[in-house]
Amino acid sequence: MLQITFSQLETWLALFIWPFTRLTAFIATAPLLGHSSIPVRAKIGMAFVLTVLISPLLPPLPDAPVLSWASVGILVEQVLIGLAIGMTMNVVFAAVQAAGDMIGLQMGLAFASFFSPDTGANTMILARLLYMIALLLFLAVDGHLVLIQILAGSFSLIPIAAFSLDAGGFMMLVDYAGIIFSAGLLLALPVLGVLLIINLAMGILNRSAPQFTVFSVGFPISLTVGILLFALLMKDLGGVLVNLFDQGLSFAQMLLREGLKP
Repeated sequence: MLQITFSQLETWLALFIWPFTRLTAFIATAPLLGHSSIPVRAKIGMAFVLTVLISPLLPPLPDAPVLSWASVGILVEQVLIGLAIGMTMNVVFAAVQAAGDMIGLQMGLAFASFFSPDTGANTMILARLLYMIALLLFLAVDGHLVLIQILAGSFSLIPIAAFSLDAGGFMMLVDYAGIIFSAGLLLALPVLGVLLIINLAMGILNRSAPQFTVFSVGFPISLTVGILLFALLMKDLGGVLVNLFDQGLSFAQMLLREGLKP
């Protein structure tokens, strides 16, 4: 007759609950995997399957009861690690959306917005278009699989333990969030530069010929030129996005090796 002791049951629970918490936090914030269109049950099922696959490969677990304050600290740490890895790639997609917002504002499409269930606010149509293109490209280059691989390797770099994180890693993540503005501006700069010149020319024309209705002419010109430049930008957009993905994945690995690791 098979007998299971309380210590064995507690070990099995720890072997499942602690990695499951890190995986759930990661899936909740990771791009594509944490999208609002994916049902919550599917996300939990995905975390369950990944936990079953990863748990046998985990390093030795800390000697802490599951029902203890030390276990609560371990759960909080697993949530923080999962959120940090997922937010790393979300920063890249936020930079892409920032580029779409800048281009849309300069083209005069500030009114062309709709409610986005992802953010819970109105989003410009160009930002949404670039975001969807980035998501599809991220899926095409297997970026989601690489991100899951990085998360699986995080259990070896940062084993499950109580109060073992370095707070400096979260400052690295905050500093890395600056690429939302830098990378977004660089991505939108070709279109912004030309549209800025057009707007300056229209301003000079309005000062030299006040009777000329610049506002009725400037908007169609800015919109037409913006669409043409956006079409030209699409030719090299794939390479730029892949470079951003590489930077995000490389930073996630560096964050685990140097930032969060004690």
